[in-house]
Amino acid sequence: MGITLPEALLLAFFLETLFYGVFLTLYWLTLVILLKKCGIQRVLFIPVATLLLCIATAHLIIDLVRALEAFIFSVYTIGANTYYSNLASPLELAKTALYITQPTIADAVLVWRCYVLNDRSLLVGILGCIVLLTNAVIGYYVVWSLSRAGMGSTVYSTVPGLISTFYILTMLISVICTSLISWRIYRHSKSDGPAAFLPVLIVVVESGILYATSVLALLLAFLTGSNGQYPAMDIGPPIVGIVFCLIILQVHFHIGNNAQPNSSPKSFSNLFGEQGEQNVGHGMEPTAMHITEDMGIIQFDVMRSQRFSGDDC
Repeated sequence: MGITLPEALLLAFFLETLFYGVFLTLYWLTLVILLKKCGIQRVLFIPVATLLLCIATAHLIIDLVRALEAFIFSVYTIGANTYYSNLASPLELAKTALYITQPTIADAVLVWRCYVLNDRSLLVGILGCIVLLTNAVIGYYVVWSLSRAGMGSTVYSTVPGLISTFYILTMLISVICTSLISWRIYRHSKSDGPAAFLPVLIVVVESGILYATSVLALLLAFLTGSNGQYPAMDIGPPIVGIVFCLIILQVHFHIGNNAQPNSSPKSFSNLFGEQGEQNVGHGMEPTAMHITEDMGIIQFDVMRSQRFSGDDC
C-alpha cells in the first residue's frame, strides 16, 4: 500500500527539519572558516551560503505553517488531504518557488567554478549559462502553471513534462560540471603527482554525487507516481546548502590537515590560475599547506619551510 499524501508530507516535514539542523550546523562552521579568509571567499561565499540558509529557513517555516493548518487548524473543516491537494495555494506556490531558487543559485556557483577552472573558457561559460537560465525559466513557468491549477488537479496532470525536464536538467548540470572539474584535476594530477590532487578530486566527486543522487531519487519518485517525491523534494533546499558547505569544510579540515610537505606550489598555482606565495624569513618551521576555495574553485596556498609573519589578509 502506497503512502498517503498527508503521511508523505508529514514525513517530508520531519526529514526536512532533520536535514535543516545538519545544514545549520555546517553553515556556522563554514562561516567561522570563511571569516578568516580574504578576498573573493568573504565577498562571494559568505553571502551565497547565507542566502542558501535564508531560503532553506523560509522553506521550512512555510512547511511548518502548512503542517499546522493541515493537521490542527483546518483538520475539521477541509481535512489534511484536501488542504495539501490545493496546488494553487499561495504557500504551496511560495515553497515551490523557493525550491527552484535554491538549486539555481547553487548551480550558478557550480557553473562559475567550472568556467574558471577550465581556463575561463567562453564555450563552457556560455553553454553553462544557457542551460542554467533555461532550467530556471522552466522551473518558474511550472510555478505559474501550478497557480492556474484548479481543485482536483495533481502535479501529474499539470505540465508533468516540464517538471521532469527541470529535474533532469538540474541533475545534468551537477553531473556535467562535476565531471569537467574532475577531469581538469585528473589531467593535472598525471603530470604533477596524483597524491596531491587525489583528495581534491574525492571532495568534488563526493559532493557532486550527493547532490545528483538526491535529484535522481526525486525524479524516479515523480516518474513512478509515488508520494515519496514529497520527502525527496522537501529535503532539497537543506541538501543544496549541505553540499555547498561540505566542499569548503572538507577542503579545510580533511585535506588541509593531511598536507604533503613536498607539494609543488608552482603546479598548484598553474592549475588554479593563481600565483603561489612564499613568505621568506629566518629560521625553519614545518611546511603547512592550506587548501581553500578561492575564485570559486579550490586554491592551494603553499607556505614554504621558512618562518613567516603577518596575517592572512
